[in-house]
This record gives sequence, C-alpha cells and structure tokens, in this order.
Amino acid sequence: MQFKANDSLSEQIAQHLGQQIIRGEMLPGDRIQELRITSELEVSRGSVREALLILQRRHLIDILPRRGAVVKDLSESQVRSLYEIAQVLLGLVVRKAIKVMKEEDLDVFIELIHQLSEQAASRDTQAFFDSSFAFFETLYPYARNDFVEDILANLDPAIRRAYYMAIHIDPDEMKECLGFFKATIETIFRRDVRSALEIIREFAEHQSSLVQESIQRARQIEAAWGRRKQR
Repeated sequence: MQFKANDSLSEQIAQHLGQQIIRGEMLPGDRIQELRITSELEVSRGSVREALLILQRRHLIDILPRRGAVVKDLSESQVRSLYEIAQVLLGLVVRKAIKVMKEEDLDVFIELIHQLSEQAASRDTQAFFDSSFAFFETLYPYARNDFVEDILANLDPAIRRAYYMAIHIDPDEMKECLGFFKATIETIFRRDVRSALEIIREFAEHQSSLVQESIQRARQIEAAWGRRKQR
C-alpha cells in the first residue's frame, strides 16, 4: 500500500479497507482483525483503530461489543433508506446548481459524459464506476452548503458500495446510469427544477429496487443452500 503525504495515515487505511468492502472483497459479517491489518500494512494499532472509527462513521462497518469490527450488513431496508436520503440530498445539490451554475461550468460535465459513454460502450465497469463518482464529486460543491457536503462525504462510501453492486448486477445498468447523467445535465442547462427532481427520484427508485432484488435473491440462494446441507 502506497501512502500519500497529504492524507492522514488513518484516513488512508480507511480508504484502503473501504475499497475492499465496496468491491465486495470483504463480505457482510466478515471480521476486520486489527492485528492482521497492523501486520499487513505495517502500521500502528492506534492508526488502525482510528481508521475503523472512520469506516463506522461512513456506514461501512459496525463495531460490536466482544466481536470488534465487522463489515456492515446491507439489507433491503438499508438500501431503501440509503437511496431515499441520497435522493433528497442530490435533489438539494441539483436545485442549487440550477440557480448558480454558469454555462461554461457545464464543459467539465460534458467531458465526463463523453468518457462515460465510451466506457459504457466498451463495458469497462471499473472506469465507468470511477467516472460516475468523478461526476458526483464535481457536482456536490454546487450545493454551496457545508452541511450537505459533509453528509454526502460520510454517505459516499455506502453509496459507492450499492452503486458498485448495481452496475455489476446487470450489464445494461451502465446505459441506465449514462441516461441519468445526461438527463441531469440537460435539466440543469434548461433550468428545469421539476424535471430534474423527477429524474433523480426515478433513478434512485430504479437502482434501489435493482440492488434490493439482488440482495433478496442472494439470501434465497443462501437459505436454499443451507437447507440442502442439512439434509
């Protein structure tokens, strides 16, 4: 792991572990062993503990009595709640962007949409994932609201986790996401608040349902496998 001087050590450890959770390399319920992380990354146990508190604040792990840190479960209700709050916050951001964004500010978003189009066409899910959040990170500051940005920063890893699942569930989901990004910028350009909020609502509900259905299917398969093993 390469550390960056401009980030605290605990923040970099949190990002490293967070990426493993987002990509599904660490599964719900998996224990995060402090001593193993300390040894693997050659860092102090104190830095690891601080990193775990960051991950807890970002809704990726739970710290439980007598069990320590475990990867947070991702249930249907949690996914639904996550997309509900993300919808509200993104609506606030876009509403403000429509008021303050200048025409020349759209150039960076048009370039990102061009990248996303190419990545969707080539089915490069990792590049598409990265560009998607470059889009969001470029949009968030237009909220002009430190509280909104702070909440979004802490929710961002959980949103990434669900979004990562969504674009890997169905190969055509990247096209759905691309359509959302294009429509969002078009409504900002037209200063059309009502259409923008409707687009955000429809997309959030669509992707929430997609991820919830995937979790439900996984639980059904796991339950069926458990019954088979008991026979």
